[in-house]
Amino acid sequence: MTHSYNAIVRWRRNGAVFTDNLYSRAHDWEFDGGTVVPASSSPSIVRLPMSREEAVDPEEAYVAALSSCHMLFFLSFARKQGFVIDSYVDEALGEMSRDPRGKMWVSRVTLRPALTISGAKHPTATEIDGLHHQAHEECFIANSVKTEIVIVPPPPMFV
Repeated sequence: MTHSYNAIVRWRRNGAVFTDNLYSRAHDWEFDGGTVVPASSSPSIVRLPMSREEAVDPEEAYVAALSSCHMLFFLSFARKQGFVIDSYVDEALGEMSRDPRGKMWVSRVTLRPALTISGAKHPTATEIDGLHHQAHEECFIANSVKTEIVIVPPPPMFV
């Protein structure tokens, strides 16, 4: 079984000189459901005003995609084991470094999923670790990249 995923990335020069390197890096990502996301280079890479600070940059999107994929698998596996997850908040962090060739890359993504769990069945720390391991093993995005992905969840809150 194969699936395909489409995104349209739209950028326009809008009258900027371009060759002076002072053009805007702001652009839009459009997805199949019609959602349009403002995107840009990171202001830490290309200074303002050529970047758009409030927009999503590719590095942030990469971190969010890894976190989101992990979460979706985690929730599915937790449900199958009868656990009731009330909330899942991950303050994921991506780190860039230079590879042996001197090229910058997102070398590490740390996921820190905080859980709030209710219901009669409470998972043990070992069961939660197992769910995270299983989610990581199945996550399509994690299986597609060479970035080290570390999962450091705090203890869950039971209500």
